[in-house]
Amino acid sequence: MRTGLIAQKLGMTRVFDDQGSHVPVTVLRLEGCQVVGRRTRDNDGYTAVQLGAGKIKVKNLSKAQRGHFAKAKVEPKRRIAEFRVSDEALLDLGAELSVNHFVSGQFVDVTGTSVGKGFAGVMKRHNFHGLRASHGVSLSHRSHGSTGNSQDPGKVFKGKKMAGHMGDRRVTTQNLMVFSTDEERGLILIRGAVPGAEGGWVLIRDAVKKTPPEGAPFPAGLRAEGTPMPAEDAATEPAAEEAVETPETPVEAAAGDPAEDESAGAPEAPTEAAEKKKDR
Repeated sequence: MRTGLIAQKLGMTRVFDDQGSHVPVTVLRLEGCQVVGRRTRDNDGYTAVQLGAGKIKVKNLSKAQRGHFAKAKVEPKRRIAEFRVSDEALLDLGAELSVNHFVSGQFVDVTGTSVGKGFAGVMKRHNFHGLRASHGVSLSHRSHGSTGNSQDPGKVFKGKKMAGHMGDRRVTTQNLMVFSTDEERGLILIRGAVPGAEGGWVLIRDAVKKTPPEGAPFPAGLRAEGTPMPAEDAATEPAAEEAVETPETPVEAAAGDPAEDESAGAPEAPTEAAEKKKDR
């Protein structure tokens, strides 16, 4: 059993497959997903890895959180999550994961916090059909009707479907397909909708109801050393172009600049002191 990833939802778009059909996809971004903790069977009774992702200012962390990240020798992370793994899939502290952890065509389970809808009635929240439009029903067509029962037990059971707060709950969508990955920009394209609002954090795992793909890296898809971070690509490329200079050929170096030669052979302009001496 492999670890999962922590990603940020950017939104939805569409791409085209090989047959020319458009496919709706959700764009997820991986930002500095590193191992910040380990759980071993000897010390904790189970095996798991604790991942951190995103950036956060040190001043916004507690002293305990600062010590936790300092022990792992990683930069402070905005979001932390723990994934159960098998004994042979444990990762070292500080190891950074890449989008290549998932391969195109494999199925994953995505967990996120659904969009909050506020207070909603039973027709919107639980798909009730409502009351009749006639036969004595007055001003309560969208109500849920009776919620109690007879004298025994004479109460409303817990969990009764009624009006209330809708959304803003932990939701897991299973068997979503990975359409493609972009290692340079750190993007994962998931076919279909993913729970959560834009900018929210989601957890991606291998699908529990599907057979793991053969090409998936084990124990994890780690970012190769020396590979620039997705956010650093735009800043490093122009600097590299400015640093490149065209070397002069031996002929050009010997000839020099014609303008400099002309200025070297021209007589110097008389100074003001020389003109006064001449007048005297």
